[in-house]
Amino acid sequence: MIAGLDGLRFSHWQAEQRDDGIVVLTLDRADESVNTFSQDVVLELDALLERLSIDPPKGLILRSGKAKGFIAGADIHEFQELDAKGVIGDSIRRGQLAFQRLAELRCPTVAAIHGFCMGGGTEIALACRYRVASNDASTRIGLPEVKLGIYPGWGGSVRLPRLIGAPAAFDLMLTGRSFSAQAAKAVGLVDKVADPAQLLEAAVELVHKGAQRPFKQRFLAWITNTWPARQLLAPTMAKQVARKARKDHYPAPFTLIETWRRSGGGMQSLLAAERKSVVKLAGTPTARNLVRVYFLQERMKALGGKDSPETGSGKPLPGGIARVHVIGAGVMGGDIAAWSAYKGFQVTLQDREQPYIDKAMARAQELFAKKVKDETKRPEVAARLASDLNGDGIPEADLVVEAIIEQSEAKRDLYAAVEPRLKPDALLTTNTSAIPLTELREHIRRPAQFAGLHFVNPVPLMPLVEIIHHDGMAPQTQQRLAAFCNAIGKLPLPVAGTPGFLLNRLLFPYLLEAATAYSEGIPGAAIDRTAVKFGMPLGPVELLDVVGHDVAYSVLQELAPFLGLQAPPALATAPEPGKRGKKDGQGIYAWENGRPKKPEVPKDYRVPEDLEDRLILPLLNEGVAVLHEGVVADADLIDAGMIFGSGFAPFRGGPMQYIRSTGADAMLARLQALQAKYGDRFKPRPGWDSPALR
Repeated sequence: MIAGLDGLRFSHWQAEQRDDGIVVLTLDRADESVNTFSQDVVLELDALLERLSIDPPKGLILRSGKAKGFIAGADIHEFQELDAKGVIGDSIRRGQLAFQRLAELRCPTVAAIHGFCMGGGTEIALACRYRVASNDASTRIGLPEVKLGIYPGWGGSVRLPRLIGAPAAFDLMLTGRSFSAQAAKAVGLVDKVADPAQLLEAAVELVHKGAQRPFKQRFLAWITNTWPARQLLAPTMAKQVARKARKDHYPAPFTLIETWRRSGGGMQSLLAAERKSVVKLAGTPTARNLVRVYFLQERMKALGGKDSPETGSGKPLPGGIARVHVIGAGVMGGDIAAWSAYKGFQVTLQDREQPYIDKAMARAQELFAKKVKDETKRPEVAARLASDLNGDGIPEADLVVEAIIEQSEAKRDLYAAVEPRLKPDALLTTNTSAIPLTELREHIRRPAQFAGLHFVNPVPLMPLVEIIHHDGMAPQTQQRLAAFCNAIGKLPLPVAGTPGFLLNRLLFPYLLEAATAYSEGIPGAAIDRTAVKFGMPLGPVELLDVVGHDVAYSVLQELAPFLGLQAPPALATAPEPGKRGKKDGQGIYAWENGRPKKPEVPKDYRVPEDLEDRLILPLLNEGVAVLHEGVVADADLIDAGMIFGSGFAPFRGGPMQYIRSTGADAMLARLQALQAKYGDRFKPRPGWDSPALR
């Protein structure tokens, strides 16, 4: 029995004393597959460290008892519950006290990190004297709290800048990105990198011998945290953040910078300042909505099964899918093929002419060069994607994705030629943006295995995939496709096969109103600025150019009659050749090097006061109709779909949550005022009386 721990029983921590006097403390949270910090876990840790501080061992090593990783951070479910009870401050105080007790322990302490180490996991590692990380590809170390509308509150925002210097520390905390083990070693976040099998031995060596970081790292850590440096660096960092986020939308990064700039004194003073500002942030609508978005994401992941295995892992394949055949080598089809190959699937890519395939293959090489950092592994990834002019891969494919032009007849003709060549259990899917599946399933021999699989452009960046169903589709088809989406790192959203599905049905009234406002003489840049100020990732005029006027025109042929909308002049006819938008270098805007050249708005120009309502309320109105019609299961999935599919202001929690927070009755009155002024395109759709909006 370890001295000082006699009589104590722990549910989550196991303490083992080695013959050399080192105590190995293992976190293996009970009844959970992943280690997270609940209040019980923190309280046990504090009690254990209190006893160890009385008679310190020769050294202390912290490690995980879970094969999946180190520690994922705080228990977000419990965090939400504590916030609702108004006691989040007590939770943060307990975590700070326990981690500070670890930092003050009178013996060498080492965190032995493998797999993911996020949030509170990184913070407890920072409270140790040394850190060693496994060189496994799964090891990632980060502080992603900013994505939840807060920042590290268990001492991480205090310790990290002092360890690795302010520039590197704030790069990690302000972006929420993570480091590999080697990258963490390069900046001084970890002291040693070891093979997974040698991790414990490497930690023991650090206890016995310690580690001295290079003078340059130590000097940078000191100089960038002095008072003059903080006053100099903080405004620059705030300006950099302001280029990507508004302070009124996302206060956390600005509060983090300002708290660091003005806080001084000893550790207790710094921890108190951290705690005070994090508690205040946790109570903001932004933080509560971003926590809600986190749970929406987890819900969508669960639709594909808890642990969809990767191909080549030796485990059952996701949805029984190993080989994918994509027909249509345009931007969408080519990117779907490239992304699927990057994620481990064997992919064949077909089009009617070889030059189209060659162009897509070249673009795929650019993706692989960007995503696969290890050059020696790129040939293996590239080999998974094959050119297939004649469609020889069809008989071997488990999944066929059609991504040709948006014409029902052309798609049906293709299915008639492809379906007889499919394996009995193969799935046939369409990447159509808006065509109802009832139009496309005519003459399909196996409707149970036919579905829509609508990716969002650009495929490598956008996480959402709409799984479009129809009344003849088998439930297992949806399950298989959802598992495939999980396997390629996408979020599946089951949607009814009505025109426009969810994403385009809500987006196009918004885009149409923007085009209408533009035709009235409102400058495109002013329209875009209004939408971005609301919280959209880019303005609707720019988005039209990005989507492509040819695509927008095709989608409108399906949606305009269904929604009873009139196309504005800019979209009433097919675009002229060479003027389809960003891909041609010319749309509403001229484009250079992938960026729009927006004409300057005259300084004396005043944006109409109702422009924001004109843009946003049509989107919300259609969202209410979608909820009323049951196009998706519930209001939460509407929010999830629009956030992950269109970038709808995450800090607002999604369109349905925005209606709730603003007040459905107030929003309805504003919509009716627009109807009275501009006409029936603003007529309230059925469903505004739904209890889900209250």
